[in-house]
Amino acid sequence: MGIYFILIIPVLILSVFVQWRFRSKFSEYAEMQLNSGLSGKEVAEKMLYDSGIFDVKVMSTDVQLSDHYNPREKTVNLSTDVYYGRSVAAAAVAAHECGHAVQQSKSYHWLNLRSSMVPVVSITSNLLQWVLIIGVTLIAFTFNPIVLAIGVAGLTLITIFSIVTLPVEFDASRRALIWLKNNKEVLYTSEEHRQAKDALWWAALTYVIAALGAMTNLFYYLSVLFGRNKN
Repeated sequence: MGIYFILIIPVLILSVFVQWRFRSKFSEYAEMQLNSGLSGKEVAEKMLYDSGIFDVKVMSTDVQLSDHYNPREKTVNLSTDVYYGRSVAAAAVAAHECGHAVQQSKSYHWLNLRSSMVPVVSITSNLLQWVLIIGVTLIAFTFNPIVLAIGVAGLTLITIFSIVTLPVEFDASRRALIWLKNNKEVLYTSEEHRQAKDALWWAALTYVIAALGAMTNLFYYLSVLFGRNKN
């Protein structure tokens, strides 16, 4: 238990810092208007066109920071601020989400693996909290480890999913930045490119923190499971 707190406290501090930095960076770069005057929607459509992708639609969503690519529906879903925004942040996010569309068109193996895991992970994540609570309660009072073992198996799956997500997100940003760098009609200056890179870097770090948090939680429940079994 003591080791868990030694591990979780730095992760929590890092999580708060990264989330704050991520939001502050995006707020800052959302105020930096593109010299090209392109909107996030126009940037996304141009990247898709340049990448030879013609079967993906660019859609607008109402929830802030809900930008994502749906590989099943083949839609790039951009929040309103990004869809209509004409800022460095909007361009960076739009290009990043299109990076996922490019991954799918190239059959990027990490994206394929992540997509195949989504249905099972969705079901598991909805039930996991209750399974873990019941499992810890049962093992504390009856020393029966079966339910907790099931919960640990589910948490292991979610941890693997969070780790698999890392190369998917970093690669999408890499593809986006390469495309942005080669398209001076989108980002006119090297300073705009630097800002876009900085914004995507902090966004990627949120996924790193999520993976660290998942690994720390897994370590804790493993210690509960096997610690009790030793007794």
